[in-house]
Amino acid sequence: MHFTKAPRLLLASLCVLLSAGAWADFTATPQEARGIAKEAYLYGFPIVEMYKTLYTQAVDKSSENFKAPFNHIGNTAKAFTAKDTAFVTPNADTPYSFIWMDLRAEPLVLTLPPIEEQRYYSVQLIDLYTQNFAYLGSRSTGNQGGRFMIAGPTWQGQQPVNIDRMLRSESDIAYALYRTQLFDAKDLAKVEQIQHGYKVETLSQYLKQQAPAAAKAIDWPKPLPTMSDTPELFRYLNFMLAFAPAQDVEKDLLARFAKIGIEAGKPFRLTDLRAEQRQALEDGINDAKAEFAEFKKSKIDTHQVSSGDFFGTRDHLKGNYLYRYVGANVGIFGNSAEEANYIGYFVDKDGQPVDASKHNYTLHFDKGALPPADAFWSLTMYDGKNKLLVANPLNRYLINSRMLPDLKLDADGGLTLYVQNKAPANDLQSNWLPAPDGPFYGVLRLYLPRPEVASGQWKMPLLNKVEKPVEQ
Repeated sequence: MHFTKAPRLLLASLCVLLSAGAWADFTATPQEARGIAKEAYLYGFPIVEMYKTLYTQAVDKSSENFKAPFNHIGNTAKAFTAKDTAFVTPNADTPYSFIWMDLRAEPLVLTLPPIEEQRYYSVQLIDLYTQNFAYLGSRSTGNQGGRFMIAGPTWQGQQPVNIDRMLRSESDIAYALYRTQLFDAKDLAKVEQIQHGYKVETLSQYLKQQAPAAAKAIDWPKPLPTMSDTPELFRYLNFMLAFAPAQDVEKDLLARFAKIGIEAGKPFRLTDLRAEQRQALEDGINDAKAEFAEFKKSKIDTHQVSSGDFFGTRDHLKGNYLYRYVGANVGIFGNSAEEANYIGYFVDKDGQPVDASKHNYTLHFDKGALPPADAFWSLTMYDGKNKLLVANPLNRYLINSRMLPDLKLDADGGLTLYVQNKAPANDLQSNWLPAPDGPFYGVLRLYLPRPEVASGQWKMPLLNKVEKPVEQ
């Protein structure tokens, strides 16, 4: 076949372009792409981390963490243990119930039964941005039960007269995470009975009307092991953003993201990128991780910020995507400040990272200075490497306020807890919180924290390193 000189040059240019991995949607220079990738990683990480939980709990029926299909409730009538791996930093005080909500076709109606006044429970409503857009339960709606309608962002119908409250999600896919307080092992049957009273129906089922046309079936991409740590994250972000209509306050940000191919519902063609483009994305992600590491060291470990800063509504977070990232990284699906306060123990009183292979630790509460909470408090242990509960011979993952009658008080009426890998002396084992043989962290949770927590009037105790081991 014969070509003139000009077409030959055109064909040569096209071949060079294709071999270099040109992608028309990627318009940023490598330097610009690095900055955008950093922003987009902080923005998108929580959304993609949420997808991991969604997939294992509602899509992958072969998963040991599968709970229930969309728009059905899955109950776990047991406390979390070291065998539960669906999400990091779980609590073991409140057996969970789960509803992954597909609100595209119509709203859902959640019915809650009456629950005794002394038992704490909550239903945390979370959109795809990991924002807690509303709550049901002890604090917000009381323990008398009720019927509550959850609607998607574009639903235009009327609220039925016998619905107690309508709540709207920013995204078409949302999560309802139930927590029901477990008093002790003997209380599991009662918790299970309460969970059986939790009911979910589509609006048409609730009204006994014909259902609207079903929403289009979704082809859920299988998660990859590296999806949260590499540019693969942007592929899953594009997929998830298709279910979360752009908010006006984010349109300029999303337009910036589009320069590196991040757009709702579009494929993210990582293999089409040139080497320097991919490197720019990887550098931007590393920049984001470095910013988090510095923030954790300077602000979280020193308790200059609290968990309440990282979880809440869009209005509460005020566009601080680093804070939203922190929440998803250290304990995704954490409660808003008014619902619970979380205090992380990542370092000892000298600011050194805690490691139970090197030291034992104590945590001392003065007499009258136990954590102030209207519901209950709990100190839970986590493995510093995988952020999961720690397997131990006692099957004890926490020490909480309901255990106080069984704990040994100090001579002055204070309380000392022993945080270590090996068991302390026999007379101290009631106060032992087993730690892994390596790095760890603890989380002190206060459910329905009292005002003195937010005001700073109550001072949290710090972990004390014990140079000489407590008697083994």
